[in-house]
Amino acid sequence: MEIVVTIIAAVLMLLAIIGIIFPIVPGSPVAVATMIGWAWILGSSASWSTGIIAAALCLVGMSASLVLTGRTMRRERIPTAPILIATAAAIVGIFVIPFLGLFIGFALGLFGAEYYRRRDATAAMKSSIQAMKSMGLGMLIEIGCVIISLGVFGLGTLIHFVS
Repeated sequence: MEIVVTIIAAVLMLLAIIGIIFPIVPGSPVAVATMIGWAWILGSSASWSTGIIAAALCLVGMSASLVLTGRTMRRERIPTAPILIATAAAIVGIFVIPFLGLFIGFALGLFGAEYYRRRDATAAMKSSIQAMKSMGLGMLIEIGCVIISLGVFGLGTLIHFVS
């Protein structure tokens, strides 16, 4: 039973990493829930230590991503509406152009919304690029933390089953 739960947890952690890149599933929340659930089901001190450390790493990554992106949005004075429009364009884009349409749709939607709001192509391009840079850096930090938590999970799994 413990082996099956561990395999399912490993698959969910990989799904969480994919969910950060392609936001079909919420990546970091899935990773946090997986680690806490895995620790709870196995119930050993090694699994609880591993689960808490891995979940904390995921939360740190998610928080850093949100803070970094939010700070850039405030600095560039980008309100929520262009981001929502860009997200809707990304969803449409993923159906029009599989895989790459998500990123292309988001970039075009953000630029279009910023251009409509600012009425200046140069300012719209500058703010759109800054927003995409900050979101990209936030995604890298978040995915890095989830990958490190996957490593912690692997080490904790080894300790749990060996001891």
